[in-house]
Amino acid sequence: MLFPKKIKFRKWQTRRSKRDHRHPATRGTSVVFGSYGIQAMGNARVTSNQIEAARKTMSRNIKKVGKLWIRIFPDRPYTKKAAEVPMGKGKGDPQGYVAMVYPGSVLFEVDGVPEELARDMVRKAGAKLPVKTKFVSRG
Repeated sequence: MLFPKKIKFRKWQTRRSKRDHRHPATRGTSVVFGSYGIQAMGNARVTSNQIEAARKTMSRNIKKVGKLWIRIFPDRPYTKKAAEVPMGKGKGDPQGYVAMVYPGSVLFEVDGVPEELARDMVRKAGAKLPVKTKFVSRG
């Protein structure tokens, strides 16, 4: 699983406004490294477990022929209070890390595989992610 080696603050403040998430991504919106990619259609918080599940699914289909790039990194900590704990008494403990994904951002890229196989990989990996995705190619 992906997580940062070092962070400045253990707990971050929650982004509450849905308005913040509506705007499309401005960076990382085109396929740069590979020939094909997975692009997010909406916004979501993608956990490190979900990124790993999608990566495993894609690498299983790539075999040793192609190459895979992960374009997102979970650097934002999220917290959760224990079960059956009453309200108040501070914030919960850090549970893991998430990557903030905006509409239009490319999540994964792949190269060295035929287009039919790449489309199938994107479909399978998109099922593991909490955001609607589409297949994109370079150019």
